[in-house]
Amino acid sequence: MALAYSALALQTLCRAVNRLEGDEARIAIADNIARIGGQIVNAKRFLGADMKLVVLPEYAVTSFPWGEDAATWREKAAFEIGGPEYEAFAKIASEAGVFIAGNHYERDPHFPALYFQASTVIAPSGETVLRYRRLISMFAPSPFDVWDSYLDAYGGAAVFPVADTEIGRLAAIASEEILYPEIARIHASRGAEVFVHSSSEVSSPDPTPKSITRRARAVENMAYIVSANSGGLTGIDIPENSTDGGSEIVGFKGHILAKAGPGESINAVSEIDIDALRRYRRRPGMGNLISRHPMELWAGAYQGTSAAERNGLGDGQSTPAREFYIDRQRRVIDKLDKAGLI
Repeated sequence: MALAYSALALQTLCRAVNRLEGDEARIAIADNIARIGGQIVNAKRFLGADMKLVVLPEYAVTSFPWGEDAATWREKAAFEIGGPEYEAFAKIASEAGVFIAGNHYERDPHFPALYFQASTVIAPSGETVLRYRRLISMFAPSPFDVWDSYLDAYGGAAVFPVADTEIGRLAAIASEEILYPEIARIHASRGAEVFVHSSSEVSSPDPTPKSITRRARAVENMAYIVSANSGGLTGIDIPENSTDGGSEIVGFKGHILAKAGPGESINAVSEIDIDALRRYRRRPGMGNLISRHPMELWAGAYQGTSAAERNGLGDGQSTPAREFYIDRQRRVIDKLDKAGLI
């Protein structure tokens, strides 16, 4: 049976909860999920029954912390694993009969003082089949900040997960991690065929760093990229259209298959032909970059070098101040400068 379907990068307005407190914020999050759920269900009615994958923008139902300390944001906007927000998305996935890829702030029982930014995929069955925690972030904790404790809790297999599903092998890239080729490469080395990329980014008629690197990641890894950007941002003191437009689907040869203009939109929709991708990956030739990739060569070259700090938050049992992240980056820049690397 042929494996091909349509995927949608749903470009939806992000209604921030930053100005809300306590129960107000949680009610707003529930309303945001319900609104997006209606868009998903009706997008399938409009686009057709073969729509099997929907990717949502980064932190689509909360926005991002804007001056809140970590403890406040965790209580206001971070989801519990298996909590009501995930249950609501699971019901939408089941009703629409689609896989929903989203990105949210998430609490973790092993690290009660922190939150992580998680990219998840929920199947039509309601099961969460993929959970990837963002590894590189400027102002939020990541597993690398509590690396030893994180590996003790979850093991190495949880760091770069790939979900083998009925619509292909899926992996997640969070926001600006598209700029780091290693993130996509490691997932591809574990079989990823479709990257779901939740982003909230500056859009421009000119090529941007993220738009350039999306095409590069697709070519390098011979994979599809379904990238959803916000369709505007309200409820926060940033101009609404600062993160608006440019959601796109990139084919495994780097071609733009579909792209949305500004505003809320279902126009970034395209066929994902997994059979064609697999034929391409199995064909000998110069274009088969995965088969020509000398992984051991890079592993050896990286040994003995370091930049970002591992275990910067120790065991993760204390909540970091925002100043921690800037101070840490200054230390790393000084280290690289003294080593003559920058």
